[in-house]
Amino acid sequence: MDTVFLRRLFVLFFIEHGTRRVHIAGVTRHVTAAWATQCARTLLMSLDGTRTADIRYLIRDTAGYFTRGFDAVFTAVGTRVVPILPGVPRMNAMAERWVGSCRREATDHVLITGERHLRLVVGRVRRPPQRASASPIIGTTVPRRCRRARTGRRRCPVADPPA
Repeated sequence: MDTVFLRRLFVLFFIEHGTRRVHIAGVTRHVTAAWATQCARTLLMSLDGTRTADIRYLIRDTAGYFTRGFDAVFTAVGTRVVPILPGVPRMNAMAERWVGSCRREATDHVLITGERHLRLVVGRVRRPPQRASASPIIGTTVPRRCRRARTGRRRCPVADPPA
């Protein structure tokens, strides 16, 4: 993300695939391998033991700052690290979608001034886990069939009678 002062800032984030929960690990102006590794350690320490044990795969970018040390942090808790293959953009489609929505919803409307401001703005864009049903209508009983009345119009019962 670019700031008002024409400085580029980088955000390291992790997305839980099952819940689509976003974890902002860090924001910096200068990305280094040591910084990325420390952010990974901090993230794993902030998660409780059961959620850390549930991490089976880490799909990561092939950037130079994701080194063996970064991978070792996750392999130590039993996670398999899978780098994105070159020329296969759909491997990180969920991350690309989140970055796009973050830009559309926040940074296109707000002028970012620095690291702290970007962390605040991106933190508000994080979406909480979705409810099991997005609509209160989903999950209700659905009529089995609709009958045609003598007028030719369809007449559908509201719900099936209880059995």
